[in-house]
Amino acid sequence: MTMPININTNLNNQVALITGAAQRLGAMTARFLHTAGANIIIHYRHSKQPAQQLSDELNQIRDNSAKIIQADLLAHEELEPLIKQAESFWSRLDILINNASSFYPTPIGKIDLKTWDDLMGSNLKAPFFLSQAAAPFLKDNLGCIVNIVDIHAIRPMAEHSVYNMAKAGLAMQVKTLARELGPEIRVNGVAPGAILWPVEKVDEQSAESKTMSEQHKKNIIDSTYLKRQGTPEDIPVQFYF
Repeated sequence: MTMPININTNLNNQVALITGAAQRLGAMTARFLHTAGANIIIHYRHSKQPAQQLSDELNQIRDNSAKIIQADLLAHEELEPLIKQAESFWSRLDILINNASSFYPTPIGKIDLKTWDDLMGSNLKAPFFLSQAAAPFLKDNLGCIVNIVDIHAIRPMAEHSVYNMAKAGLAMQVKTLARELGPEIRVNGVAPGAILWPVEKVDEQSAESKTMSEQHKKNIIDSTYLKRQGTPEDIPVQFYF
């Protein structure tokens, strides 16, 4: 459901590529930036139908303002072509938001190379190589990169060691790229907090998923200063820019 968004940032004619943008926080981010005037490229891996629905929604609001693009971010050979195709839609690229992420438990003793590659690939490797490929285009427009990080980069979650390490690496990637690419390209990280509860796969090989228990959710909320769950609308677009 589309919610009203009130922002002052003017992104008219700018182009934003958001990975994993078909649903949840990625989709809300797409709506934020679109409301600010940006043209949106919605990346997806398997979620073609919700990606197309979001694109149709945005194009109904403003014609020819949204595109969808498919790529498997674990396939290294697809990353640079993804950036080139994204830039070709409107002959520019201003914003790259690395939002796509795998998330599921990896208890010690049950971690294999496939789960390692999946979690490190989606949360750390792909954002870096996408950023590297996008840098020349972003530099031309004094653009920006935003990585969606996580509190678990500094406060590890039990039985999620590989995810924790990947997000910790992503947080350092923000600092490293900010030093390497600035001042022409701004690089920021956003850790949303208790906004949308994760729906995690039981493991990488399984299609089965589970949600947090109500007690676990309560424990997380009780640990915050505001003592309440946030919403995507609580993350203002100014955090990105």
